[in-house]
Amino acid sequence: MDTKPQSFVPPHPTPRTEPPTRLEIVRTVMRNPLELWGEISYTKPFIQAKFLADRTLIANHPALIRHILIDNAKNYRMARVRQLILRPILKDGLLTAEGEVWKRSRKAMAPVFTPRHIQGFAEMMQARVETFLERYRNGAGAVHDISHDMTELTYQVLAATLFSDEISADGTDFADDVDRLLSTMGQVDPLDLLKAPEWLPRFRRMRGRGVLAKFRGVVRDTMAARRQRMKDDPDSVPEDFLTLLLNAEGPDGLTADEVEDNLITFIGAGHETTARALGWTLYCLANAPHERALVEEEITKVLADNPPPVEWLDRMPKTRAAFEEALRLYPPAPTLNREAITDEVFTFDDGTKLEIAKGTTVLVMPWVLHRHRLYWDNPNAFQPSRFWPENRDRIDRFQYLPFGAGQRICIGATFALQEAVIALALLLNEFRFEATPGLNPWPIQKLTVQARNGLPMRVVKR
Repeated sequence: MDTKPQSFVPPHPTPRTEPPTRLEIVRTVMRNPLELWGEISYTKPFIQAKFLADRTLIANHPALIRHILIDNAKNYRMARVRQLILRPILKDGLLTAEGEVWKRSRKAMAPVFTPRHIQGFAEMMQARVETFLERYRNGAGAVHDISHDMTELTYQVLAATLFSDEISADGTDFADDVDRLLSTMGQVDPLDLLKAPEWLPRFRRMRGRGVLAKFRGVVRDTMAARRQRMKDDPDSVPEDFLTLLLNAEGPDGLTADEVEDNLITFIGAGHETTARALGWTLYCLANAPHERALVEEEITKVLADNPPPVEWLDRMPKTRAAFEEALRLYPPAPTLNREAITDEVFTFDDGTKLEIAKGTTVLVMPWVLHRHRLYWDNPNAFQPSRFWPENRDRIDRFQYLPFGAGQRICIGATFALQEAVIALALLLNEFRFEATPGLNPWPIQKLTVQARNGLPMRVVKR
């Protein structure tokens, strides 16, 4: 008799059964875009509709997504609404730059994110997580906001690995500033939906201007201090991400502003996505004791052999699978927005033709795609076994996009996976994270998918 418990279904918006009015669209997008999508979005391979005044295509079919993001990517630029939201924060950072500016930045950063270089960060990641664990050892049994804690942890890992701990700011306060920056400046404003010019003030984001100015000041101070060290004592300068970008400055490389924008991007967003996914993973495992037991057993067994941390990602497939399943249910980047540059026709394998007009906003939405009923069994349930090695080949490359795809795939994807497995292994080897009574975290989209009111959980010794 099969006694495996029923899968845990974490909180998610119930799809709409009736089309929203224009006013409902605006209100929902401003409040929480994840609540906008209806039943049809989760059941059809594509949808063509009018979103306010725009022609909109929701692309769910893996072959169509591949066409948009890879096969004919040259016909799809970043959607204007997306840029109106992100560019005030990141300017010409890697997430928002286009054309030659993007190519220069991607080329400059590539050496840091090669597999060999990322593997070299493993011991540093382990050391930083072990230091972080002291807060739980000193307060075992207490309730912690795990959402905040994971933001602080991943910030500390990023500061150590990519910046040699030389960011010119206090770590704890600065992690809070990053959180506040993305929560305020990342909000959708009605003027964005109307595609109003960038120079018109977005009142919903005005309260974030102070922290953005502080944030950019910290980055400029960090750059200035490293430049001075490169001048005064070049032999002592670490070969890290910061040095790499500063060395890329020049007539044929990056401008000083582009270096600053990319540092803003990586300090601000580089750890945020991993932090959110770690928080959701710990929450889901707390509510799925069967899955948690499998992960704990694997971690205990592997760590008993005392392998170097660079091997953990490959030797802990169930731990990795739990993280990847949390990425599926709560993708940190829930939408990938594009805009068609010219008219074109896409033909599906069955001969169906889809006309995509110039100017159409194309939405490839991991939030919807990862819960789509055509491509996933029991799509709203937390089932890490989907990502066990023996099951991975059942997942189409373009039905699972936590890091995007194509030339603009997240450059730090391998970094994030390695960091996440190392963090989960050390956290779950020593502690259990228990949901507090009544905890039912509601997912909201503010650039990333966050838990409204955080993730208060009790941390106890195993």
